Amino acid sequence: MLLFKKEILILNDLETYVRNFCIIAHIDHGKSTLADRLIEQTNTITNKKLENQVLDDMDLERERGITIKSHPIQMDYIHSDKNKYTLNLIDTPGHVDFTYEVSRSMAACEGALLIVDATQGVEAQTVSNLYLAIEADLTIIPILNKIDMPNSDVEAVSEQIIELIGCDKEDILAISAKDGTGINTVFDAVIDKIPIPTKKHENNTSRALIFDSFYDQFRGVVAYIRVFGGSFKKSDIIELVSNKVNFEITEVGKLKLEKVKTEKLSSGDVGYIVTSLKDVSDINVGDTVSLKNEKNSNALPGYKEVKPMVFSGMYPVDSQDYEDFKTSLQKLKLNDAALTFEPNVSTALGFGFRCGFLGPLHMEIVQERLEREFNMNLISTAPNVSYSVITRNNEKVLVKNPADMPDPGNIDQINEPYIKAEIIAPDKYIGNIMKLCISKRGEFQSTTYLSQKKVQINFILPLGEVIYDFFEKLKSSTNGYASLDYEFINDRKSKLVKLDIKINGDIVDALSMIVHKDYDYQSGSKICKQLKQEITRHQFEIPIQATIGAKIIARETVKALRKNVTAKCYGGDISRKRKLLEKQKKGKKRMKVVGNVELPQSAFLAVLKSGDEN
Repeated sequence: MLLFKKEILILNDLETYVRNFCIIAHIDHGKSTLADRLIEQTNTITNKKLENQVLDDMDLERERGITIKSHPIQMDYIHSDKNKYTLNLIDTPGHVDFTYEVSRSMAACEGALLIVDATQGVEAQTVSNLYLAIEADLTIIPILNKIDMPNSDVEAVSEQIIELIGCDKEDILAISAKDGTGINTVFDAVIDKIPIPTKKHENNTSRALIFDSFYDQFRGVVAYIRVFGGSFKKSDIIELVSNKVNFEITEVGKLKLEKVKTEKLSSGDVGYIVTSLKDVSDINVGDTVSLKNEKNSNALPGYKEVKPMVFSGMYPVDSQDYEDFKTSLQKLKLNDAALTFEPNVSTALGFGFRCGFLGPLHMEIVQERLEREFNMNLISTAPNVSYSVITRNNEKVLVKNPADMPDPGNIDQINEPYIKAEIIAPDKYIGNIMKLCISKRGEFQSTTYLSQKKVQINFILPLGEVIYDFFEKLKSSTNGYASLDYEFINDRKSKLVKLDIKINGDIVDALSMIVHKDYDYQSGSKICKQLKQEITRHQFEIPIQATIGAKIIARETVKALRKNVTAKCYGGDISRKRKLLEKQKKGKKRMKVVGNVELPQSAFLAVLKSGDEN
């Protein structure tokens, strides 16, 4: 692999040099902090406005130290050669759930700064992002960050980077983004080693790649684009190549911290266009925009439709909040096109929505944003993946909700999504990792030593086993040292069954789940025991049953509260007491038929937690 592409630039002295690059790193390796220093050094914003993680505009991003949305920004830098350079930095999300968004941000660039933490070394997302950068044919500049930390190991981590990408030791930039050490060397590397905007996708038409979008309530959908050929200006009529949607551009501009209006965006530019569209789902990340009057425009490579991988039912705790919840989801979707939802009714939880997410982190973020930004009090069902069911009539049914699973007698086979998981950790934890992955139905692939004490372990795992608490268990079994990255590979046939929970003879649809046949008793028994502790005792006996079809595989019973009806009998014939007990027995039998069992919210939360431990 050619690490650096050095080119002699013969340009007009008046022409502004342009560099388009992104920053990629594992979570918490200093990506946002480096972006802060670059912005500070170029005086892109005033010191009054400068704050930590300036490109992360959500409180949630700052609290968790992660980037959720991509944030491009343009900086002007005067190089030692006295020329003024325009540097377009495209910050990227750092979590596996947003891999496709990262790949589209990379497609808008010519280079990437690959940051590795000097205290933690190469981790799973580092390797994954590196492969994405190589596929995008980017110039890679390796950067060793946090060299000022007392526990940094510059020599050992440098060796890991050299082994990973095959560079020389002098090619690695050693910096501290926090205190600004070595920041000028980053600017020099960006200008000297990252090439000018590529012409390889130009074909005599005006085309641009959409790498992000958001909704402005006053102006409509705003798309962030990188132009590949031609130009775009206000009043141009534009067509989206994937869905043939047309719209008029109402404004174009460059992306400082705030948007700066310009006359046009030309080939090589990174900027924004304001559309007249009112629905952000019309515009897809990775799509191509072209001028409508240019009939021969083809899509730029790499586009695919993003599909949700994880599904969960969400319901307001107070059923009167349903309309507010619906409005909140609609508003949130305006800025998160990957979120999907459809109305769903549960006999236990009432009216709500079945929501689709890119992954477990995306689900967590959406729920937290709904609760914080819209003051919603929600309860969610256990997350599950979508299953492809083939019936005996050879019909293919996509099941996103366990309650929609066809009758067991009509199922020929069930396919579930599988992923390739890449785990990086110190070698002393190999045994713990193997044990965990095998318990989750994992299929071992390979072990590779990245350095003397650090290994990369690859497993094939069912996605359904990863979305619960796999990451937390991985961290706890390796004292926090392991890192995980995964990618979807395909659907595979599995021995799966639908597990129903009956309470007092009625199926509680919100507690239904799809489990592997080898673990059905274990799962059912655990849920029944958990529910027994949570359901309050009534005047009648409450059976809790785990069933598969008509077969009961586990049972617990909540004992009835017993009133002492013979307390008033101080003597007399035994038949008098027996008569009172028989009357009580008949009353309890009648009450069991007509009585209602109310499930507390804590019961659903307990089941979610117990499902995590299976």
